[in-house]
Amino acid sequence: MSTQPEGEQPRTGPTRAQAGFAGFLAVLAGLGVSELVAALLPQVRSLVVAVGDLVIDEVPGWVERAVIQTLGTADKPFLVLMILLVSMGIGIWLGVLAARRFFLGAAGLVTLAALGAGAALLDPQADPLPALAAGTAYAVAAVGSLAALLWGARSDLKPRVAKAPRTAETVAGQATGPDNVPMGPSVTRRRFIGVASVVAVLAATSGTIARTLVNQERVNRIREALRLPRPRRPAPAPPAGADLGISGVTPLYMPNPFFYRIDTALMAPQVDPTSWSLEVKGRVDRPFEISYDELLSMPHIEADITLVCVSNYVGGDLVGNARWQGVPLHVLLERAGLQREATQVVGRSVDDFTAGFPTRWAFDQRDAMVAVAMNGEPLPIIHGFPARLVVPGLYGYVSATKWLESIELRSWDEFEGYWVPRGWAKEAPVKTQSRIDVPGDEATVEAGRGRIAGVAWAPTRGIDRVEIRVDDEPWREARLAAAIDADTWRQWVFPWDATAGRHEIAVRATDGTGETQTAERSALQPDGSTGHHTISVTVR
Repeated sequence: MSTQPEGEQPRTGPTRAQAGFAGFLAVLAGLGVSELVAALLPQVRSLVVAVGDLVIDEVPGWVERAVIQTLGTADKPFLVLMILLVSMGIGIWLGVLAARRFFLGAAGLVTLAALGAGAALLDPQADPLPALAAGTAYAVAAVGSLAALLWGARSDLKPRVAKAPRTAETVAGQATGPDNVPMGPSVTRRRFIGVASVVAVLAATSGTIARTLVNQERVNRIREALRLPRPRRPAPAPPAGADLGISGVTPLYMPNPFFYRIDTALMAPQVDPTSWSLEVKGRVDRPFEISYDELLSMPHIEADITLVCVSNYVGGDLVGNARWQGVPLHVLLERAGLQREATQVVGRSVDDFTAGFPTRWAFDQRDAMVAVAMNGEPLPIIHGFPARLVVPGLYGYVSATKWLESIELRSWDEFEGYWVPRGWAKEAPVKTQSRIDVPGDEATVEAGRGRIAGVAWAPTRGIDRVEIRVDDEPWREARLAAAIDADTWRQWVFPWDATAGRHEIAVRATDGTGETQTAERSALQPDGSTGHHTISVTVR
């Protein structure tokens, strides 16, 4: 006798929760397997990274500025996380859809794979076949996993047991005949959990193996084994008093792991220096290519240069000073023989990013270089290994091309770098700026003798004076640390007799030309922010 209400059919498919979870796991399996294929094959990137780079290229400029200002150097991990979360959310929806119409859910997973492969194919370094292979691996793994999971959740399958003689007791309570014996809910649940566990292990194992196979390990081993040449013109040691040694003040040289990173690459390109070469071409008489070994064998210079990102808001930390080593840029340009129309130097990276600046900067600023080292070691991968451009006095978006592949000489009007069509200025000298490091904004300090300290910069012009204003008092001059050179920031300190209450503290700097930074606040776009860095402090 059946316990099923008359006219109602027993549920045989997955529950909504099971279907959504199946779609979620299917996407994870597709991502894991595609990452493994991308790691095993040459000339193809992670599909997630490819989609992320496409988002970076296509997102409106105001969105990108807002994200960088809000998240700083955490913008790229945040983007990867958002791509993964959106993919998994779509997977959950496709799983529920597939429980009713499997073809539609499977078609959705194939579409996700196609979007990832399409984004990978847009990479100028990508080989079409490996990119398509990674996309195909995603589709096969995701659709196959979804089918297995939905099958595992079905309750109308025959159990794999030997047939026993049918008696009244074994038949009682069953809704089906002897040829379609249903499985109990506990058996179905165990089977679904078993299939889900297999799929989860597949996704995790594939992703883990992929991460260990990525080319970064090999490139890092090559980089760590390199021996830098001794520069023909080494940078002098910092003068006594260049570092004030005040706790909380930004160090004179920013350690490589903490040096800011802002670029358009979702993941830093892994460039093998043994096969890398730099091409100098365009409006030149003698175009040429140079290998990494040749670049190392040329006479090197060393220079202390402060770099600044145009996205650095007033008081921000997208600025850093380092000791750079490399080949003077003007030497390479002179070797190529510049034509009269060669009024713009365009750096192009291996991922096709471009930045352009007036050719005169390469000759006026003799420390402009193709850099191969940073703070005494080969360039870190995230900062442009094996070679990058470093040009004093210009914001990075027009000059500091990382993972440098070519230097192209163009006329000023015939080419615009990556950021210029997106609303940024074509010529972008760094503005004079200063920042309070100590005390921090909204800090609480004890009344009495204290100090206010920080850094100021105006690359190519130097810093001549820093002044502090507390509340509505007159501006008063701070003490400057000894200067290294005009291209390097300077620390400063101001003794302060702090009185109880809440105070506003502002700072301004005057550069070597006599120009004092303006109090007027301006937006980051088109050529960097202006204004006085101002903090609020409570004294008790």
